[in-house]
Amino acid sequence: PTSAQVSAATQPGRFRYTLDNNLLTTEQRQFYEENGYLVIRKLVSDEDIERFRKEFIRICNKEVKPLGAMIMRDQVLRSQAAPPEKIINKVQDFQEDEELFRYCTLPQILKYVECFTGPNIMAMHTMLINKLPDSDKQTFRHPMHQDLHYFPFRPAERIVCAWTAMESAHRDNGCLVVLPGTHTEPLKPHGYPDWEGKNKLFHGILDFDKNSPRVHVVMEKGDTVFFHPLLIHGSGVNKTSGFRKSISCHFASSECHYIDVKNTVQEDIEKETVEIARAKFNVTAVDLKDIWSFRARLVQGERVNL
Repeated sequence: PTSAQVSAATQPGRFRYTLDNNLLTTEQRQFYEENGYLVIRKLVSDEDIERFRKEFIRICNKEVKPLGAMIMRDQVLRSQAAPPEKIINKVQDFQEDEELFRYCTLPQILKYVECFTGPNIMAMHTMLINKLPDSDKQTFRHPMHQDLHYFPFRPAERIVCAWTAMESAHRDNGCLVVLPGTHTEPLKPHGYPDWEGKNKLFHGILDFDKNSPRVHVVMEKGDTVFFHPLLIHGSGVNKTSGFRKSISCHFASSECHYIDVKNTVQEDIEKETVEIARAKFNVTAVDLKDIWSFRARLVQGERVNL
């Protein structure tokens, strides 16, 4: 159910956000052009999802320690000695974990990614999200935001996120929420939301209009949504007692280029990201480009710029 209108116009026009190919239908391309996202049902197999789930448990139990990965935990539950898989809510930057990184190399994922990036594809940002049940002291809803806020590379049109549900995602357990058509808007100023229990780096759009029409993207296990980095989106509260897992990767054409974000709306996120990296790796001489160059891995074609 949704209060927003989404466009499914079929009139072919000048395509800005998708590339000519034989995979997407004209209707699919037009839908993405108009709305900034596209859901492909049952794209990832149950077998692959189960392998990703098992690797997540191994990471929780410290049986494997992926180089450079950021393991984010619920600080409240951590103090209560809960099982690790019920504490960890995100594994970010898993590009050095070969089992999880398989997601970024799945042929069925890449053939769709190529429709947005072209043939030279970099995996830039990886996450496995284990959305925990919300409590009075901690929330795992993500405020409405644009992913480009975090990225110091352009052009935005050659960047796309692939986000796969590892189990049913619906309104009760905090599915993705998108504002159709907002990928055509500029990057907006972001900051921390004004609610309690906010999470590190969970930035949201400042002065966001809470009455904006939105779509709750209800998905089943294996469904994958591809969306533009300027599309305004977030996730709701997990009101269930279960965990909503998903796995995702932001892909970009290797022909994209890094930009200097100083004196822009991204300046604050640069400072925070660099501070975290310096503390995590105990280094002083590191900048935003270094951090993203470390995260990036070529998955198809030739590495040109990134």
